[in-house]
Amino acid sequence: MDIYGTLGPSCQTKEILTGMFRAGMTGMRLNLSHTALRESAQLIDIFHAAAAEAGVPPKLLIDMQGPELRIGALTHSIDLRRGETVTLGEGGIPIPDCVLNAARPGSSILLDDGKILLTAERTCGNHLQAVVMRGGLLTGRKSIALPGEEFSRPAMTEMDLANIADARSFGVTAVMQPFVRSRDDLITVRRALGQAGCTNIRLFAKIENLDGVNKIDELLPWADEIVIARGDLGNAVPLWILPAVQKDLALKCRNFGTPFMVVTQMLTSMEKNPVPTRAEVSDIFNAVLDGAASVMVTGETAVGLHPVRVIEFLAKTAREAQNYMERNQDVRKHQVKCACTPND
Repeated sequence: MDIYGTLGPSCQTKEILTGMFRAGMTGMRLNLSHTALRESAQLIDIFHAAAAEAGVPPKLLIDMQGPELRIGALTHSIDLRRGETVTLGEGGIPIPDCVLNAARPGSSILLDDGKILLTAERTCGNHLQAVVMRGGLLTGRKSIALPGEEFSRPAMTEMDLANIADARSFGVTAVMQPFVRSRDDLITVRRALGQAGCTNIRLFAKIENLDGVNKIDELLPWADEIVIARGDLGNAVPLWILPAVQKDLALKCRNFGTPFMVVTQMLTSMEKNPVPTRAEVSDIFNAVLDGAASVMVTGETAVGLHPVRVIEFLAKTAREAQNYMERNQDVRKHQVKCACTPND
């Protein structure tokens, strides 16, 4: 199976990347929400050199901007603390006009994949006041969402189209389309890949909202792989429902024969700690038992303190889950047979 990390400041040297490949990594994700492919040319060259050093044919995934809503650029990070009032819009944290227009007093506003929660207090022309309910350190270009609100936005941005035009020359093997809402989104990306001469580049559909969940049946024929992206998906449904949604998506993928990936907070404690929690290891193990073709970490390798150890734990746990399935094949078949046998 594939083991993916995410490129970032913590793994931008050849030595670290080579160590990650030798630890079991098969490829990496490059997040293009904040930058262009060409601007990452030096890092991509190091990535390919490290893979060659480790003797691994590397897989490079680019995660595009897509229809996801984000705040604007910030000159410096902002420490948002519970109970304080902040300004969004003109004179404060820059946000899209559609969010400003849709927010009402009492609206919940989620920032940075839901890590930060605000409650809108009042709107005043070109800005709104909100109270911090769950704080955190906010940097520019992070995601913003209003639970329950849907916004009509094109599937691809101009930057996405430019990045696809450059994809082949940088050795990109797959494109990740965020916030897939219907097969039309995937058809649009397929068309762009064809026009750029990139028909050999795979298309990964990220399921991050209820539209994607509800339309999974129509998405499966158009995606080379489904990505169960639990960050924003965990904002779209209550967290205690998220595991069931993940299981249902995995079952749909298995039945149709489409590979799927599980991602988000798989080893999040390792951004700071050298050893993961037992719950995180169990999460990886169970994702593989459910049939995941790939697993991925994001901030754990991009900005975390222990990128090589992260990959070691991710790869070893996935490998042990595969070994477990092979050892217990006969037992599992017997369990399935018994489950299908009606009671006397």
